[in-house]
Amino acid sequence: MSKNFNLDDAIRKVPDFPNEGILFYDITSILMNPAAFSYCIEQMMKLYKNEKIDAVAAAEARGFLFAAPFCERMGIPLILIRKKGKLPGETLTKTYALEYGEDSIQIHKNDIPQGGKILLVDDLIATGGTLKAAVELINQAGAEVIGAFGVVGLPFLNYEKQLSGITIKTLVNYYAE
Repeated sequence: MSKNFNLDDAIRKVPDFPNEGILFYDITSILMNPAAFSYCIEQMMKLYKNEKIDAVAAAEARGFLFAAPFCERMGIPLILIRKKGKLPGETLTKTYALEYGEDSIQIHKNDIPQGGKILLVDDLIATGGTLKAAVELINQAGAEVIGAFGVVGLPFLNYEKQLSGITIKTLVNYYAE
């Protein structure tokens, strides 16, 4: 894989989706491009191969796509962060505010290694609200979040405020125009 791979070229930009005035960064185009997808996983390996990570917690659903091959290569477990009502075992739940309303996420309580060091993974980090809720769930379960990774970052939405104290790494960032 070329070190000069331009991931931005592989990300489709969809204007006015899901609402007028929003520019949507569609990572499905990365999944349709094996070279781009491979590049993402290789970059994750470079970023974290020397880190002490006991497990990865990935946000539903696109976070799973990037976390699973990374976990397989690292030989570590993948913890699923799901929407409420999707996990069959004993769960921990966190409800958090959205722009209009609220949402809830869950994890299997027994999937979290006590005292473990957890990396959060999602496809895109926007406001950081979902990942902040995930940090709180993981802490409640007795583990520590050591960082957050997103293929795409939207720092103009101030995710750093929501994820204060968490090291955030992204492969490509977009800024408001």
